[in-house]
Amino acid sequence: MIAEYQLRLLPEQAASETSIKAFLESEKGIDHRSVRHVRIMKRSIDARQRTIYLNLKVRVYINETPEDDLFVKTEYQNVEGRPSVIVVGAGPGGLFAALRLIELGVRPIVVERGKDVHTRRKDIAKIAKTHLVDPESNYSFGEGGAGAFSDGKLYTRSKKRGNTDKVLNVFCQHGASPSILVDAHPHIGTDKLPGVIEAIRNTITNCGGEVHFQTKMTSLLLEGNKVVGIDAEVTHSSDNMGLSGETSTTKTQREFRGPVIIATGHSARDVYRMLYSQKIDIERKSLAVGVRLEHPSQLIDRIQYHNKDGKGKYLPTAEYSFVTQVDGRGVYSFCMCPGGTVVPAASDGEQIVVNGMSSSRRNSPWSNSGMVVEVRADDLAAPTLLDPSAIQALDEMLQTKGEHWDATSPLAMMHFQEYIERQTWLQGNRRQTAPAQRMADFVNKRLSASLPESSYQPGLITSPLHFSMPQFISGRLQRAFLQFGKSSHGFLTNEATLIAIESRTSAPVRILRTPETLQHVSIEGFFPCGEGAGYAGGIISAAVDGERCAEMAAKSLLV
Repeated sequence: MIAEYQLRLLPEQAASETSIKAFLESEKGIDHRSVRHVRIMKRSIDARQRTIYLNLKVRVYINETPEDDLFVKTEYQNVEGRPSVIVVGAGPGGLFAALRLIELGVRPIVVERGKDVHTRRKDIAKIAKTHLVDPESNYSFGEGGAGAFSDGKLYTRSKKRGNTDKVLNVFCQHGASPSILVDAHPHIGTDKLPGVIEAIRNTITNCGGEVHFQTKMTSLLLEGNKVVGIDAEVTHSSDNMGLSGETSTTKTQREFRGPVIIATGHSARDVYRMLYSQKIDIERKSLAVGVRLEHPSQLIDRIQYHNKDGKGKYLPTAEYSFVTQVDGRGVYSFCMCPGGTVVPAASDGEQIVVNGMSSSRRNSPWSNSGMVVEVRADDLAAPTLLDPSAIQALDEMLQTKGEHWDATSPLAMMHFQEYIERQTWLQGNRRQTAPAQRMADFVNKRLSASLPESSYQPGLITSPLHFSMPQFISGRLQRAFLQFGKSSHGFLTNEATLIAIESRTSAPVRILRTPETLQHVSIEGFFPCGEGAGYAGGIISAAVDGERCAEMAAKSLLV
């Protein structure tokens, strides 16, 4: 017999199959000797009260042999010689678009401006040591996209958009732990995700698709109102015969022809500029801006689990989520990383951007989260966001790029992002040293005389963030922190550090598309996809959107 039960257990009761069998015997009257296996189907933690419980959905095999398959496999066919679709970007949107195209019998040609995921890891490691950012290989650009080295969380609220369970199963098929099918907030971890991404690439190429690294789209190929492909700049690297130990590069131009799915992520500002210059319809989009807030992980464990001993033996490192409204704008925690690290996520040299990540074990001494304030498109023209001196500095920065400040421009929110990231870099002594302030000092508008130890490897510099950030943002953060400290005693503390600046919460631009066909509103054969196009907000929602765009692109080949 196979039976399913909803169980509510103490952490020690849920710690092993043996303890779950003992609970089933005592509470359900099932002889533990007859239970061949207990498979956990869903798991979540209820930490709302002082006593912590785990809610489990279990499948119990009573005198039955359990099935071998822990996940559902997708069959991928050989697509050599089939019609092609160009997929620009090898993040979750692009990779899942490519996999779905293969399912549909279409040959994907993936072009990625950055490097493969393992070479990319080396470039990322150099940032902390040299303070130099490779503009084509960093935390944003390269195989796997921004998600590959910024935590690998797989939680999404956008289940109405598509089959999220299928996406999780595809990750398992390519090496992720089946636990992601179980946990309420699934997480692969930045130590495991690169191997999964490489396995997905191998599936694409083994089925006859192509993946081209260091291949940067420079323009769309247009014939009338139809995209027929892309122009790309291909970088070729050589090691100079090993004589100097240095690498030299040459660049060539290449065309790729076919319908185009563009999934370039939220940081590809040159892509937004290119689309704007080619008169492709885009619009500015709201986003959220703030800081990374880092606490000792044991402190968060004590707060969230209501226990002076923290998580104890049986509980995972604690998570939290906060949200409130301050003066008509949302203030909330974002991308919370329990037992994680704060990382330098800039995609170019003269900027500081911070993000968070966790390994699969989530065992760092620190926990961090983005703490951000909603900034709407209409706020760009408000003097409360940018005062006259800031606008002048922003315009001077843009003039070096041949642009000017216009609060109504489709690129205005992107320009605002660029400005605050550059200002943060200037405060960091023109290095990746991040401006930082103790949390209580920030709320009380005091400069921190010293800073706690931090996971941020390039280093911190004490800075009056309460003064240097726009008051529109800092004032709302201060009031929100007071609220969060009242609702969660001990959260507002000088043991916690604010690290600036968290500005890449989402794309600053939306590439307009029709809801029915997912094609651009006025250009045929062009399918804006994922987070960079303004239609997703994380790994899972980007992957789901990639699959949907692939279906529409494949359908367009039949017209």
